[in-house]
Amino acid sequence: MHYHKPHTFEDALKIAANARGVTRFLAGGTDVLVQLRAGIVTPDDLIDLKLIPGVHDIARTADGGWTIGIAVSGAELGRHAALVAEWPGVVEGMNLVGSTQVQGRATLAGNLCNGSPAADSVPGLVAAGATVSVIGPNGTRKLAVEDIPASPGRTHLQAGEIVTAIHLPPRGAQGGDAYLRFIPRTEMDIAVVGCAISLTLDGDKIATARVALGAVAPKVLLVADAAAALIGTTLDDKALAALQAAATAAAQPITDRRGTVEFRKDVTAVLAARTARIAYARAKGAVK
Repeated sequence: MHYHKPHTFEDALKIAANARGVTRFLAGGTDVLVQLRAGIVTPDDLIDLKLIPGVHDIARTADGGWTIGIAVSGAELGRHAALVAEWPGVVEGMNLVGSTQVQGRATLAGNLCNGSPAADSVPGLVAAGATVSVIGPNGTRKLAVEDIPASPGRTHLQAGEIVTAIHLPPRGAQGGDAYLRFIPRTEMDIAVVGCAISLTLDGDKIATARVALGAVAPKVLLVADAAAALIGTTLDDKALAALQAAATAAAQPITDRRGTVEFRKDVTAVLAARTARIAYARAKGAVK
C-alpha cells in the first residue's frame, strides 16, 4: 500500500489519476481504517487529505452561512458555539456517530461519502439544505447533499472526485432544526430509524420545511410530502398526523435482526412528530 500526503486538492487528484488499483481518500479515517483492519478493503493507494489548507476550518460565509472543512471532527463541531446555536440538528446528528474517541476523528464528509443509509450526520445535512463542493478530473462542481448517496456503500461521486468542503446556508430568522434516531442500545449503535427536520416560521406558522429520513431506504430520503404537511400550519395535531402519514408512506425499510418493516414504519411516525416539535420549539426560541 502506498501512503500519500498531498498539500493541495489538485495534487491529490494527480495522485488518484496515476493510481492503478484500489484508491481511498482519508479525512478522519474512522470508516476506511476500520475497513482496512477488518480486511474489507485494502487500498493500493491511501491519499491523506488532512494536510491540505482549510480542511480543518469552520468559517462564516459572506451570506451568513457556513463552510465546514472535510477534516473537521465531530468533537470540533460540538465545541463551535455559533454553529451549534444556528444548526443544532446538524451538530447533534454528527455527535451521535460513535464513541468519544471516534468523535475526535470522525468527519461529516467521511460519514457522507461512506454511503451508509443509517449515517447519523446525513439526514441533518439534507434537512438543512446543505451542499458540498467537489473537485475531480472534469473540474469543480457543487452538489446538494441529498444527491450524493446512491445505495449502501455507494455514492454518485464520479471516479476520482473529492469532496472539498461542506456548505450550510444562512439559518435565517425564526429557524430551527433537530435530529432524532432510534437505536436498540443506549449508545454507540447505528440508527434503526433516523429523522431530521429543519423549518422556518412566519409568526407562529411554518413558512418552509425540509424533512429527511435515514435508515428506512437504500439511501437517506428527502421527503417533500412530509414537508408539505407542515408548511402553513402551527404544528397542530392535524399537521402532525399528516406529517406522520407522509413520513411513513415514504419509508421503504427492510426486516432484519434489528427490526421489522412494521416496527420501523411505526418508529418513523413517532420520530417524525417528536423531531418536528423540537425543531418548532427551537425556531420559537423555546429550547436550544
